[in-house]
Amino acid sequence: MVTQAFGRKSSMLFGGAAFLLGSAINGVAMNVAMLIIGRILLGVGVGFANQAVPLYLSEMAPPQLRGALNMGFQMATTIGIFVAGLVNYGTGKLHAGYGWRISVALAAVPALIMTLGAVALPDTPNSLVERGLRDQAKATLQKIRGTDDVEAELQDMIEASEEAKKVSDPWSSILRPEHRPHLVMAIAIPMFQQLTGINVIMFYAPVLFKTIGFGDSASLMSAVISGLVNVFATTVSIATVDKFGRRVLFLEGGIQMVVSQVAVGAILGTFFGDAGTGKLSPALANLVLALICVYVAAFAWSWGLGWLVPSEIFPLNIRSAGQSIVVGVNFLFTFIIAQLFLMALCHLKSGLFHLFAAFVVVMTLFVVFLVPETKGVPIEEMTLVWKKHWFWKKYILDDHITPSEHWRAD
Repeated sequence: MVTQAFGRKSSMLFGGAAFLLGSAINGVAMNVAMLIIGRILLGVGVGFANQAVPLYLSEMAPPQLRGALNMGFQMATTIGIFVAGLVNYGTGKLHAGYGWRISVALAAVPALIMTLGAVALPDTPNSLVERGLRDQAKATLQKIRGTDDVEAELQDMIEASEEAKKVSDPWSSILRPEHRPHLVMAIAIPMFQQLTGINVIMFYAPVLFKTIGFGDSASLMSAVISGLVNVFATTVSIATVDKFGRRVLFLEGGIQMVVSQVAVGAILGTFFGDAGTGKLSPALANLVLALICVYVAAFAWSWGLGWLVPSEIFPLNIRSAGQSIVVGVNFLFTFIIAQLFLMALCHLKSGLFHLFAAFVVVMTLFVVFLVPETKGVPIEEMTLVWKKHWFWKKYILDDHITPSEHWRAD
């Protein structure tokens, strides 16, 4: 609601401020209550940022570069994970008892950058049009496109805005049949993104590596290595997403993740033992680390697109509501998997990796049959993509395609 009423910039400012305050409270926490309050504020900050930033990037980017520019969000996330791993590795070597305070307080640095950066940013032309500020929208569009000839794109935004104003409640509108494809993607893509098991690796990498034979320090360093692989693989995604398209990366990455997860499960089951009493040799432990890095790389250039695709598919009248659902579902399944992982690891042992592999098979088939290609399509013309899809076209009304559109699918 904040994003729709006050713009994407306001949401980023609010999120950055909440994150800054939360990290400060956590850094000086004197009791558990202060830690909980700080974590709540961090949750507010992350929620607002994850809702507003992908929308901002998708609306500001030209269609031919939207994938690469939006993946900057995922790139920043992977760099943050990598840097956090380095910080934890360094503070873990401190023996004065305050290393954890340094770890949590340093979150204030990116929070400050985000808050101050948002102050300097213009709001998106789409959001300005939505709020009736058409002159500002035109000026912003001319600036970010580097040309005065923006009438066609601006007209698309105005028409989308006029259509959006006919909808009084985006939450009820997103439940209507013509928005069925959008709702399914808003739920399925973030759910599947978490069911890949990526956050299991990112949350519990040190625990996992310690379990298979690495020492404390080596376990933290192994987590840093997987984080570094994540960063490099995301650069591959940025370079290829607008060249090969979203579907190709989803499909290749899905196959790569299945192979690596099955291999990790087989090695742990065979040599470590389902009873958990075995021990891997250093060579096998390093092989497991390498396979996990292969898996992390595959995720980075496939289901790492889980923030990109939803942010570019919603029409303006349900865009803020749709992205809110994406963020809510993502964090709901993040929470569920984080809570259940250790218990599942104790009961399923190596079979847990096979379970995640099975999920990846299902989601890869979902991409094959139900996820359309959105590469190079202007964000306000995305209806044509659904209209051409073999399954989703039956939900799209003919009057959603108007003669004024300036783009046509090949």
